[in-house]
This record gives sequence, C-alpha cells and structure tokens, in this order.
Amino acid sequence: MAAYGQWSFMVAWAVLFGLFLFFIPFNRKSQKRPASVYLAFVAALAFEMFGVPLSLYIATWALGTSLPEGILWGHTLQQYVGYWGMYIGFGLNFVGAILIVLGWREIHKHYWSKDEGKGNLVTGGIYAYIRHPQYTGFILITLGMLVHWATIPLLFMWPILVFLYYKLAKREERELVKEFGKEYLEYKSKTRMFMPL
Repeated sequence: MAAYGQWSFMVAWAVLFGLFLFFIPFNRKSQKRPASVYLAFVAALAFEMFGVPLSLYIATWALGTSLPEGILWGHTLQQYVGYWGMYIGFGLNFVGAILIVLGWREIHKHYWSKDEGKGNLVTGGIYAYIRHPQYTGFILITLGMLVHWATIPLLFMWPILVFLYYKLAKREERELVKEFGKEYLEYKSKTRMFMPL
C-alpha cells in the first residue's frame, strides 16, 4: 500500500540524510547556503515521499492523467526503468555517503584538527583522486534521491544545489591558493575537481 501520511518516516529520512552535514565545517559563512539548500532538498523529498505527494497530484491534475501504476509504493520513474531506479538511487546515495566520510576523515586529520595556520594541504586518501570529495558526495546523494523520487521541486532544486557547491568549491580554491600557493596549484593541475576521470 501507499506510504503516504507516515510523518515519523518523513522525519527519520530528513534526520538521517541531514546528519551528513556534521561532516562539513559550519564555522564558515560560505558553507551555510549550500548546506541549507541540501537540507531543503532532503526535507522536500521526505515530504513528497512519505507525507503528501503534492508534485504528483499537481502534475496529474495539470496533465489530466492518473498516477502511474506502482508509483505509490515504488518510485516515480518505475514505469520507465522498473526497480532499477531504486537500485541506482540507493547506489548513488551509498557512494556519496562514502565520499563524504572519507573526505571528512582526511581533511579532519590533516587540516581541521590543527591550529589555524598549522594544517597541511590534504592531497592523500580520496583527495589524491578528487579535490572536493565531500561536495561530490552531497551531489551524488541528492542525485540518487532525484533518480529514486523525481518530483517537481527536486528537479528545480538539484541544479541550484550543484551550482552552489561548484561556487563554494571555487571560493575555497581561491582561499587555498592564498594559503598554500604553488603547492596547491601543482595539486590542482594534477587532480580533477569533482570526478576522478
């Protein structure tokens, strides 16, 4: 049967995916906007998945069609890709979560846990492959949610979220050039921003 009106699941989902925000520093003002949009994305998805499927009702009213079969217990793309949408979505969620945790471990160990000005440029671990693994992780988690449960608000919010993380990454890179100079520029020339290939 349908999973709507299950407010405890909605809260649990939002809290579970919101916990990943503890893996980024909030002492910087620049982190707050992308984190807020990420949290709004998670809350919007949880509301539509477990609370009230407003987007689906609006779309069916506007298009004059009924809800596709299975949409109330599967995922919104089920009629097009079957259950692969759920598997792909959960796979992206998992990979994103791993990137966030691995990135946090390296950056905390070598930079955030040090006194100001005493941290090292982090180029090992996951940072040997991509310069912003945590932001890539947030992008993948939300992409997985979008694949799993594509709704009108999420389709508008996801590109905004990606743009904000891109903008944040560029700002941080300017700060890192000021702090580490040539060492960071050399690292940057050898390592991709978000994707390892």
